[in-house]
Amino acid sequence: MRTETMSDVLRERSLESFPALVLNADYRPLSYYPLSLWPWQDAVKAIFRDTVRVISEYDRIIRSPSKEFKLPSVLVLNEYIKPQRYPAFTRFNVFLRDEWCCQYCGDKFKTQALTFDHVIPRAKGGHTQWENIVAACQECNTRKGSKLPKECKMFPIHKPYEPTVYELQENGKKFPPNFLHESWGDYLYWDSELEDGYIH
Repeated sequence: MRTETMSDVLRERSLESFPALVLNADYRPLSYYPLSLWPWQDAVKAIFRDTVRVISEYDRIIRSPSKEFKLPSVLVLNEYIKPQRYPAFTRFNVFLRDEWCCQYCGDKFKTQALTFDHVIPRAKGGHTQWENIVAACQECNTRKGSKLPKECKMFPIHKPYEPTVYELQENGKKFPPNFLHESWGDYLYWDSELEDGYIH
């Protein structure tokens, strides 16, 4: 009976299963959540454009008419990309700031089960801004409706605020993706493990 080796497994896997972790010129990931990954095609193009250096490789070999080489698993940019100074005000970043935790009941939810709530309802003068938006589960959002917190006795666990890019990156470290290649370990620092069901 033939024993399947790791090389056999790698050969059988689709090329789409070989993303490259992309590091800034300071050897830090461009982002943690979502993790800065490029599909193999983009990674190869960047190598030929000489905009990156290959730090680590998979065992998977690809061939062209004139050469063959291993797919990269870790790339570092030749030029440093300065991080954004202020994070974009998006639904995703609100959830990331609040760590996918409903700010009323305290439970954690998957992205599709969360909404965002105006602490001060728009009907009562509230604005759609960092300081007035929190992640909320659908049940709590419905129960609160367009009432003020004092009217329904529902107050956010944490007062909403505008996070820094650094804070969002730190929060992102708490949500490792399902796949982490061993060659990425030296460049990623995950703070905690999630329970099953909280991978988004």
